[in-house]
Amino acid sequence: MPNSRYWSIIKRVINEADIVLEVLDARDPYLTRNRRIEKLVLDKGKRLILVINKADLVPKEVLEKWKRVFSREFPTIFISARDRLGTRYLWRYIKMYAPKFPVKVAVVGYPNVGKSMIINVLKGRHSSGTSPIPGFTKSSLRVRASTNIIVIDTPGVFPPSADEQELVLCSALRPEALDDPVVPAIHLIKFALSRDPLVFEKVYGITEKDPIKILSEIARKRGLYLKGGQLNVEEAARIIIRDWQRNKLVFFSRPENYNLT
Repeated sequence: MPNSRYWSIIKRVINEADIVLEVLDARDPYLTRNRRIEKLVLDKGKRLILVINKADLVPKEVLEKWKRVFSREFPTIFISARDRLGTRYLWRYIKMYAPKFPVKVAVVGYPNVGKSMIINVLKGRHSSGTSPIPGFTKSSLRVRASTNIIVIDTPGVFPPSADEQELVLCSALRPEALDDPVVPAIHLIKFALSRDPLVFEKVYGITEKDPIKILSEIARKRGLYLKGGQLNVEEAARIIIRDWQRNKLVFFSRPENYNLT
């Protein structure tokens, strides 16, 4: 979706909403924040709640630190929508900050942060189905979650820079969409090793620390060869990116990594 068309949609959604939930990836909440969205919400005078999702992938003490740091700016909670952990706090926060009832709640976030899972948590058994909001594209849907809560879904947002390496780190770009996945995969590998030097040993049984050697070893282990017997490092790069997006390759950032305390 072209950026201009997307921002037209997101502005209209925020205009209509009373509360905006910005969904973040617990593995790196800092990278998955979208400051442009946050400024837009504040400019419109709407309430913003930061929802750190995928809490099952990160130690609780790290999540508590992120919550403490982010709560200086906005109300913040952490949950695991997939495992239905902490979701009662999501309902509690919505009701706490609702300016009126029924309240309209917009859900925004990068692709793969679990936005749809959070919407499903809110829908629960009370869901009355979805329907396009008049004047919006089919990517924006309204769901009556309960008598007093209406949820508005939005298309996934993207980092403002639209840099491939950042998009991959934010899980916002499918590996199949990359003409050359090796460069962003190398960036991802370096970032992963900076967070957990043993992550590739734990996930793939690889002790190498050089990114190219890691890709080569994955290709060798998976039997990925090109004609002529060369290792298919491009496909190995896609595997690493895919595993990161599917939460199979797990490492996480702490506030200290960004000098936040």
